[in-house]
Amino acid sequence: MKIEERSRLQEMLFLLGLETYQTQKLSLQDALQISSDSMKNWAPQTPKDLPWNFLRKLQALNAEARNTTMVLDLPRDTRPVEKESQMEEEIIYWDTAEDISADIYSFSELPTPDTPVNPLDLLCALLLSSDSFLQQEIVSKMSLCQFALPLILPDPENHYHTFLLWAMRGTVRTWGSQPPRVVGSFREDSMVLSRAPAFAFVRMEVSSNSKSQLLNDVLSPGHRQQDCFWHRDLNLGTNPREIADGLVEISWFLPSGREDLDIFPEPMAFLNLRGDIGSHWLQFKFLTEISSAIFILTDNISKKEYKLLSSMKGSTTKYYFILSPYRGKRNTNLRFLNRLIPVLKMDHSHVLVKVSSTDSVGFVRRVRAIVTHVTRSPCRRVSVEDMANAARKLGLKVDEDCEECQRAKDRMEQITRKIKDLETYCRDELRLQGEPWRKVAQVEKELCQIQWASEPPEKYRAELRHRLLELRMQQNDHDPSWGVQEFISGISSPSLGEKQYFLKWMEWGLARVAQPRPRPSPEMIFTLRPKHCGAMDFSEPFWPEPLGVEHFLREMGQFYEAESCLVEAGKLPAGQRRFAHFPGLALELLLKGLPLELIDGNTLSPALRWVTGLLKELHVRLERRSRLVVLSALGMPGTGKSTLLNTMFGLRFVTGRGRGPRGAFMQLIKVAESFSQDLGCDHILVIDSGGLIAGVRTEAGERFEREASLATLIMGLSNVTVVSLAETRNIPPAILHAFLRLEKTGHMPNYQFVYQNLHDVSALGSKPRERRQLLDQPSDVGRATVQMEKQGDGIQTLADLAFWDPEKQHIWHIPGLWHGVPPMAAVNLAYSEAIFELKRCLLENIRNGLSNQNKNIQQLIELVRRL
Repeated sequence: MKIEERSRLQEMLFLLGLETYQTQKLSLQDALQISSDSMKNWAPQTPKDLPWNFLRKLQALNAEARNTTMVLDLPRDTRPVEKESQMEEEIIYWDTAEDISADIYSFSELPTPDTPVNPLDLLCALLLSSDSFLQQEIVSKMSLCQFALPLILPDPENHYHTFLLWAMRGTVRTWGSQPPRVVGSFREDSMVLSRAPAFAFVRMEVSSNSKSQLLNDVLSPGHRQQDCFWHRDLNLGTNPREIADGLVEISWFLPSGREDLDIFPEPMAFLNLRGDIGSHWLQFKFLTEISSAIFILTDNISKKEYKLLSSMKGSTTKYYFILSPYRGKRNTNLRFLNRLIPVLKMDHSHVLVKVSSTDSVGFVRRVRAIVTHVTRSPCRRVSVEDMANAARKLGLKVDEDCEECQRAKDRMEQITRKIKDLETYCRDELRLQGEPWRKVAQVEKELCQIQWASEPPEKYRAELRHRLLELRMQQNDHDPSWGVQEFISGISSPSLGEKQYFLKWMEWGLARVAQPRPRPSPEMIFTLRPKHCGAMDFSEPFWPEPLGVEHFLREMGQFYEAESCLVEAGKLPAGQRRFAHFPGLALELLLKGLPLELIDGNTLSPALRWVTGLLKELHVRLERRSRLVVLSALGMPGTGKSTLLNTMFGLRFVTGRGRGPRGAFMQLIKVAESFSQDLGCDHILVIDSGGLIAGVRTEAGERFEREASLATLIMGLSNVTVVSLAETRNIPPAILHAFLRLEKTGHMPNYQFVYQNLHDVSALGSKPRERRQLLDQPSDVGRATVQMEKQGDGIQTLADLAFWDPEKQHIWHIPGLWHGVPPMAAVNLAYSEAIFELKRCLLENIRNGLSNQNKNIQQLIELVRRL
């Protein structure tokens, strides 16, 4: 039997083209690289296409990612996208026969390239072939799409099932409480740490009722069905599972704080075991250890199952049976139930009957009432961490227990344990930032300004240079603090895995111990509507910046900057440098997907030597593959630009206004070698302006001038710029200012204006003339900006600028991300589709040479210096 199971797993991996990833696991960088398929909205032809198709759709938050379509007998490269609907299609859905006994209904032969693959098998095979960080990304994206998440991953080859604690670590959600709109009524937390009552739904032998469909009905509001768990009642959802039996999934109900919408008043966890409990007793035993109540769906209670359930005597978990007696042996069921009632401490109210004539709405209401009743009485509340502890006691493997992960966690805890007060810690441990860095930035700014003066005062310039050297010498007199040294040791680990684990642990650890910012309002948490995006309030102050990994990297950057400045001035011999290796350490993080700070949001200044040092290291590391395209996104906080970039390219920019650092960050995307010649570049450097553009009025003076200069810098570096707008009439003045400056120089990137969060989704189909009209109305900030640039009264809108081409599609309408009311809202499919079209347009423009001439890294270094 074991040989047969082993062959089934290996054959499934071979069928999906994943057999090569069993020793060298599939990484996040493998999944995110740009290829020719990134520009095609194609359906897979063969099972080997399925994993990549799923990853692409999941990255784009596509609500149909779990519905896999195979179009057979037509070469993919020659298939016209617009005629896909006319082709012969074979639709494969996720859940298939999850409530049907595998012994009765499963086929004896494995799928072939011409037959459907069960999508749950696809998920399990992909997770088994992925490294820990890709697993985490998959689970995080599934959570955003409101899909049920894999909690226990079965291993049919070795029967060594894995509890996915690490994979769940990145799942963070926000929810409300009742009564709503009071102080502290909204909470954001990791789902790994938050405790909630847990309810498990399992199948015993055969059930005529679909437990996954029942779970979805329980979780869905009356006006909208939501398929968190995929089930056999979906169209063609009857494909047999080959390797996914024993999978345990989890999903949460999270309240919005509105009594008229919320099914339950508090968070609830719902778990689903795929397969029969008799064949997966270890998973069932786990569920009994962590659940407040278990619902058992069955048509028959056999002697075997009776004996197994009798062993649960003394359990504090409540048990409920959902029967279909007309399909089973009614008298036998009643006899065994009467015996189980005293053993499991049940009464007759714990037995529910559901047949074809049962009122489904009333039955769901009854199940919800049971869940509510259980939570109102004393019951256990568990977190995913608590579940992991229960799994360990039962002998289940926990993915987080590997040595590399635990060493990285220990180092993080040593660092964060010393953070008692945020302000004190920053002053004592991050000594080169704050006031020292602000003073340096101010002097460097003045040096830059007098450089362009018609008759620069040499005496004043000498004074500034002397002052800069004094400040840099003061910085260089310090040694890195203990916390910074520990951080450097963490990212210097010879083990690549331990280094990545450490960075993730640091992100979460710092987020929990250092949160100085106030809680956002419910609207800012749950919506991205224009009236809450900041476009209407130009005087709003910046939010307090939370402590993050970027502060430790910024400290390293300042040590490097101070030392480099002294070497350039001849005050320090090059042979005495201590920090010359810092850019190389930071570059390793950039290559593994960590966004690095390009412009410090506190001082609104770029650390020039640090950035050029990073780029030089990048040039050395990439060698012959150093052709770059720079793509930037600008806009005010809250306009959805970071979410847009993350959805298009699978990036990790912080999202949510008021939650992340204020500076501009950059991230590197690899272009597949097979596509780089066609696209014309080897990598794409993506820049997110973050919170740099605050939308202040021109009267704000110096602040506005600095914002405009930084917008000019970012756009000047870019081949392609995406401007994210909350109000089309209120283009941020600093960005309009940058357009005017760049128009003078003739250096104009390919640009796309993205108008997000429309109330009317039908605006997606607006005609070019209607789109142009959106930017034809002059705005007060536009007039003020143009007047500030002394361009005259003839130019009042972007349409008046020389580079504006009304025949090209420069304006995009992106509908809202959510379909419904968060936190239980589904992702809007139209959002994902619009983002894909925008991505395809950007890549087409790069390939067709419509952007500025692509750069190599040496040219980019020189451009940074000049700008």
